[in-house]
Amino acid sequence: MQLSTPQRGARTFTKLALTLALIGGGLATATPAQAAGFERGPNPTNASLEAGRGPFATSQTSVSSLSVSGFGGGVIYYPTDTSQGTFGAIAISPGYTASWSSLDWLGPRIASHGFVVIGIETNTRYDQPASRGRQLLAALDYLVEDSSLTVRSRIDASRLAVAGHSMGGGGTLAAAESRPSLQAAVPLAPWHTDKTWSGIRVPTMIIGGESDSVASVSTHSQPFYESIPSSSEKAYLELNGASHFFPQTTNTTMAKSMVAWLKRFVDDDTRYEQFLCPPPSGLAIEEYRHTCPSS
Repeated sequence: MQLSTPQRGARTFTKLALTLALIGGGLATATPAQAAGFERGPNPTNASLEAGRGPFATSQTSVSSLSVSGFGGGVIYYPTDTSQGTFGAIAISPGYTASWSSLDWLGPRIASHGFVVIGIETNTRYDQPASRGRQLLAALDYLVEDSSLTVRSRIDASRLAVAGHSMGGGGTLAAAESRPSLQAAVPLAPWHTDKTWSGIRVPTMIIGGESDSVASVSTHSQPFYESIPSSSEKAYLELNGASHFFPQTTNTTMAKSMVAWLKRFVDDDTRYEQFLCPPPSGLAIEEYRHTCPSS
């Protein structure tokens, strides 16, 4: 059937209106995505954060101490996917006398949520917190500047973080204070003789164990948390009945909160705010303090 000129004009106008509506809808959906930061992966759920692995498949590569400067080598874990853009990166230090193998369950778990992770070996197993802090920063510099192209090409150098256990946790505080450009820090059962960290501006989540007899929360984690200015984003998670060595075995509550913190502040991904504010609760949590991040 042949359309008359008014009919053709009406259909042309209808198509134009539909096209403009679709374009407008596309623009409307683009704005929130941009505001949400560096979203990587599907919308998070309690189940996805509590699972042993996140949505990204990962690979790993070893780093020899002979090929690096400033730290003792280690293992790098990274997402195999390159379709969603670059990822943030985090360096993690073990504690006094320990090797990376004591924490190595964390490497693939965190990487599978969309991060490049380097678990470091320290120069010696007896390095003190200040030294471990410098080594964490050296490891990040290595990732960004000197790692293989496969690793380096996956990293956004503006989105870096640190974490560590015990003296490695003390080193995490030291690294955060000395490099305020970091996006996040997560000390785990941290130990340090310095109890005052008023210079920290990096968003910091301290995770302690209620029954820690090595770095008791009353003389370490809690004073550390209280000393960080309230103007800085911070949180304190105390695990119910946990000893000093809780990071050395798979700990779902710790991992869930740690990933949520990294995603919120390294990726600026506000989808993860729901796992931090209002504060998490449950039988595994003895106490939670926070500044309650808000987008």
